[in-house]
Amino acid sequence: MSRSSVGTRSIRPALVVLVAALLGAPAAQAAPLDQAHTAGRVTKSGQYSWPGVYFEGRFRGTSVGVTLNDAASYYDVQIDGRTVATLAKPGRTTYWVRNLSNAEHRVRLVKRSESPWATGEFGGFVGNVLTKPAARTRQIEFIGDSLTAGYGNLSTTRDCSANGGVDRNTNADISFGALTARTLNADYQINAFSGRGMVRNYNGGEPGTSYRTYYDRALLNVNGDVWQNPGTWRPQLVVVGLGTNDFSTALRPGEQWPTQQSLVAAYKSAYHGFLDKLRARYGSGTTIVVSVPEASGTFADAVRQVAQERGDSRIRYWNYADPALDRLGCDWHFSQRDHRLISGLLNDYIARLGLAW
Repeated sequence: MSRSSVGTRSIRPALVVLVAALLGAPAAQAAPLDQAHTAGRVTKSGQYSWPGVYFEGRFRGTSVGVTLNDAASYYDVQIDGRTVATLAKPGRTTYWVRNLSNAEHRVRLVKRSESPWATGEFGGFVGNVLTKPAARTRQIEFIGDSLTAGYGNLSTTRDCSANGGVDRNTNADISFGALTARTLNADYQINAFSGRGMVRNYNGGEPGTSYRTYYDRALLNVNGDVWQNPGTWRPQLVVVGLGTNDFSTALRPGEQWPTQQSLVAAYKSAYHGFLDKLRARYGSGTTIVVSVPEASGTFADAVRQVAQERGDSRIRYWNYADPALDRLGCDWHFSQRDHRLISGLLNDYIARLGLAW
């Protein structure tokens, strides 16, 4: 082999990277998470489904590209903590932010809406990308349904049919979980799925499935998928909010629970099993908060009883019902104002837990 041919082969990868950068395209050799920090349930190839998944990076210069492929979801692009663009079902694209000051900046891409029927894919940041930001020491996992996902929280009317629909009016990045985590400088996951309950979905829909059917997945639309924790996700705090869908509608003829009492018994049994799973997964040092947004009733009583029956000082009961909640979001869900209020209540509650983090 000639010396010239060896030299050509050795410089080709560098040329690919250079040309790709000049053309505004990602280098083929780059893995999407090499220069982006995420705490969400994301596969090694950069795929995900859950709401609120975020990617954070650092770059130097006047522009940065954000590469993704998702025709089902809404995203915010943020530079140095400020939202500069909202991408509505962008499909396969590299979105460029330009005309920035020639300095070091931070970039963040966050998935606002739910899309359990589809998979999104992050392709990386493009430009003069620097070493990714360090992971935060504190970690919080939020488990729940539409109330946790931030369903319709941007709307100011309960009927969202005339102002863009639920997806356009949903922003998980300003849900009470995301707000609380940012206040505490914590990484977080929002593992929330609208309409799903601990054993019974809203109005008895999709019988034979529940939130627990999907909890272990990274890709919600892939049956049997299991998220592979890279070993870095070890939350000191888990906040669970499941039960609104189990109990908010009356049992219908033909459902597997003949009476409300049998539904309560099944719910409590499943909740204990779910807590067993969380305890085995994260260890005895993780504090688990079981939460209820209702002052009293079947749901509140059942969760309180589960917490009491555990006999575990690190499983705590939090009832955040508050008359100030206006539920002006889509379909009587929490409004943006409500999420701020709940986040304040949760921060106060967490401060009393004495967490060692």
